[in-house]
Amino acid sequence: MDAWAVVEYARPLEKVQLPKHEAVGTEVVIAVTHCGVCHSDVHLWEGFYDLGAGRRLSFAQRGTKLPIAPGHEIAGVVIRRGPEAHAVKLGSPQIVYPWLGCGKCVPCSREEDNLCTAQTSLGVVRQGGFAAEVVVPHPRYLVDLGELDPAVACTYACSGMTALHAVRDLGPQHPDDCVVVIGTGGLGLAAIHVLRALGHELIVAVDLSEMNRQAAVQAGAAAAFSSAEEGVQNLIRDAIHGARVTGVIDFVNVSATAALAFSIVDKGGRMAQVGLMGGELQLSLVGLIGKALTITGTNTGNLSHFREILSLAKSGKLVPPPIKTMPWDQAADAMTLLRDSKVTGRLVLVKE
Repeated sequence: MDAWAVVEYARPLEKVQLPKHEAVGTEVVIAVTHCGVCHSDVHLWEGFYDLGAGRRLSFAQRGTKLPIAPGHEIAGVVIRRGPEAHAVKLGSPQIVYPWLGCGKCVPCSREEDNLCTAQTSLGVVRQGGFAAEVVVPHPRYLVDLGELDPAVACTYACSGMTALHAVRDLGPQHPDDCVVVIGTGGLGLAAIHVLRALGHELIVAVDLSEMNRQAAVQAGAAAAFSSAEEGVQNLIRDAIHGARVTGVIDFVNVSATAALAFSIVDKGGRMAQVGLMGGELQLSLVGLIGKALTITGTNTGNLSHFREILSLAKSGKLVPPPIKTMPWDQAADAMTLLRDSKVTGRLVLVKE
């Protein structure tokens, strides 16, 4: 089968031929029709994560073997299934949960594959949605598309689900309290839409890009500021007219944005760190106690989050994010656009 793959890290994607897989047992083979392009795919392309202090985590250490087709926001059609996978119909359109675990450990038994320490995620260890077909080990990792637009619904498998998980990590939020969203690219806009769908009203966005700030206001943020503005903490305070900042979601997660989150969240609040841009957080341990803060790392989402975000979308309460589609054969160009921050919302490859 055709696949756009990373053949060498930091080099342009190449179109390669990969072997087709005949489904056995509970396996389901999906013909990919749509695949979102996520910044995690860019990290895979580059070959490493920045751990801060000059340290890196390579994708080889995560179990990635080249060539690998990126892509984990996948929608497609069931074309083959194993004899134990009758719960899903041939020809049915599906959205795929990509963060596959080992299937044997305690987290996997609880449908918390995202917490598995031996993950075999699509687009990281297994061939992803930049390939013509993906292999799903069990029907439980699928949700029927229903009436959703596949170009939108595929993005819920990562950006939508991760945004929902981050919002849940903040705990219950009073509608009159303020949630600050740092980084309003695809994930940040998804979080604003999720917050609005769940009834939250006072949201402030922070992003270096004026284009992203405008998109955040259009999505429902009360105000948007650049983190480069002098005294941005005071600008946020002025904009919320005395309300408390009880939650900050950081979709960038570099040292500077994490420090900003720590500086603006109020006593008893929560920080959800989501982005993978890298660095370290230096903070006052006494200040942490004095503020009674909770800092969480949000790692994608589990199957419950996956089903919840798609249910919320099907209910009509969740406003779709801005979507730019590109032909599947322009996968390499799509990765470059995302790397260079030239995309508002989500970018989705469509296979004709």
